[in-house]
This record gives sequence, structure tokens and C-alpha cells, in this order.
Amino acid sequence: MFELAMPWILLLIVLPPFIWFLIPRAAFYLPAALKVPFYSALLPIIEKEKRLLAHPAQVGLIFLIWALLLIALAGPRWIGAPVPVEREGRNIMLVLDLSGSMEINDMVLNGQPVSRLAVVKRAAKQFVQARTGDRIGLILFGSQAYLQTPLTFDRTNVLLRIDDATAGLAGKTTSIGDALGLAVKRLQHVPSSSRVIILLTDGANNSGVLLPLKAAELAKDDTIKVYTIGLGSEADPRVMNDPLFNFNVGSDLDEKTLQDIAKMTGGRYFRATDTQSLHGIYNTINELETVSQDSASLRPQKEYYVWPLALALLLLLYWFGKKAELTLLLRITRKGAV
Repeated sequence: MFELAMPWILLLIVLPPFIWFLIPRAAFYLPAALKVPFYSALLPIIEKEKRLLAHPAQVGLIFLIWALLLIALAGPRWIGAPVPVEREGRNIMLVLDLSGSMEINDMVLNGQPVSRLAVVKRAAKQFVQARTGDRIGLILFGSQAYLQTPLTFDRTNVLLRIDDATAGLAGKTTSIGDALGLAVKRLQHVPSSSRVIILLTDGANNSGVLLPLKAAELAKDDTIKVYTIGLGSEADPRVMNDPLFNFNVGSDLDEKTLQDIAKMTGGRYFRATDTQSLHGIYNTINELETVSQDSASLRPQKEYYVWPLALALLLLLYWFGKKAELTLLLRITRKGAV
């Protein structure tokens, strides 16, 4: 379908006749002239050029240039049929624990002992890579909760932020309630049928302002489903006090609170004890039913303003050339008549 982007621009087509008939013409004045000995030979040519410029065809040329410029400005374009564009997916906020206990090396990856955080990062990255069509956000927490990446389709950016995560980066203690509350806040303005929070921690809430169950109530009120993952090896190291962190780095996972959060919001609680179980948990969450969001239609279009604009510029150059030629001849006429 052919259309004009701004058809009202064509109303200005009456402007040149308005100027021509209603505004008085300016007096023609030439401050300088050139005296030539062949004035009598040029006089017939000059009179002919003056008649040509006053000819209706020249007036029509100016009007045509104006009309072509208006057509180009109006934006002629061809619009194709609507092509439906639809995304399938959900809005998922990953909430990952970076407290000091995430440095405990009680996990095994490729036959080598590694820290809990290394396993979490590997599993989280594989989960993000598999979520084609979803918007993913990332919150990291310890003593404080920080939004690292808002909801986005840019999975590469989320993967980079996961790579940058370091145990203790957000503080050494664990503020589960504050992190969950921040995730709820960031999901309040997205479709209610597609809100999901995945919370992973290896400890219990021991700092922060908001209690975990109070944050869960807020999630429930906003129809946000929370999946909780408790991380910790079955063969946890013996409890010890680390003077560097100044707090207990042993296993203090509060499974009861994580279970209550999941149950209250309609989610599920998972216990991850090793690399394989953590991957299995993410695969289970990965199989959640998708929902439609961000439905839209795309109409291909092709712009044609360049053609009337180019033609108008060519005609304008031609008209300026004729005008300059007449001006030069008039200078010669005036001096020759002296």
C-alpha cells in the first residue's frame, strides 16, 4: 500500500501563488555594470532571455520545484502487509548468593575440587544460554543486594556479569530477604503470567532489613513464582570460624525458610548437593511452560522521497543557471545604455 507519512505537508502547495499575487515585487537594482563595445549585438539576446524568464513555463518550473520538494517532505513510501512478531518466554530474575561461604571448596567439577561459586556460575551460565526468547535479569547479594543486570534479551551481557561475580563482592553475610525484595520490585511492571524468580543460596538470612518470608508475601501478592535452590554438599566441611570473614563459614543452610518461600509463591524448592544435581535443577526449571509476551506486528516499508527530491534539486540548478545568465546580461545592458 502506498501512502504519505505526513500528507498535511501538501497544504503548503498554495504558498507560492499566495506570495506571487499578494506580496509586492521588489525593485530590481544593479549597483555595477560592465561596458562592452558589442552592446547592440547582445540586445536582441537579452530581450529574448527576459521574455523567456517571464514566460509562464518558467513560472510553472518554479511551482514544479516547490511541489516536488513538498512531495519529498511528505514522505512517500510503500507499506507492506503486517508481519506478526511474537516472543515466547518469561521474565526471569536470577538471584545469586555471593556471601563468603560461597568460597568453600566442597564441590567437584571435572574431577577437581572447586568452590561452590564456580559450580553455580557454570550452571547459571548454561541455564541463561538455554533461555532463548526470555528476558533475564541478575541480582547478586551478600550483606547487600545489587541489581547487576535489569531484565534484558541480551544474554551475552548477563553471561559477562555472571563471569565477573566474586565471592564476598556484595559483603560476607547473607541478606536473602533484601535480595528477594529487590527482585520483586524489578518484576512489578512486567506481565503477571510471566514473572519468575530463581533464588540460590547456601546459607541463612543473617543480615539485611527485610525478612525472607515478608519478601515472599510481597512476591505472592504480585503473582511472582519463586524457585529456591539450597546449595551445599552432603559431606559439608566441619563448622569453623574464619577470622578473615569474622563469621561462621560452615553449612548453615536454612532449608525450612527456602521451602516456605517456594510453597507460599507457588514455586518449588530444590536441594543441590553437587554439580550434577545443580544442573538437573536448572534443567527442571528450564522445562517450565512458556507464555506469550511482547506480541507485535512488523510492516516492511520502502521510502521513495529521494526521487522527487533529486528531481527538484536538478530543476533548481537549471533555474539558478538561467537566472545567473540573465543577471549578467542585464548588467551589460545597463552599462551599454550609458
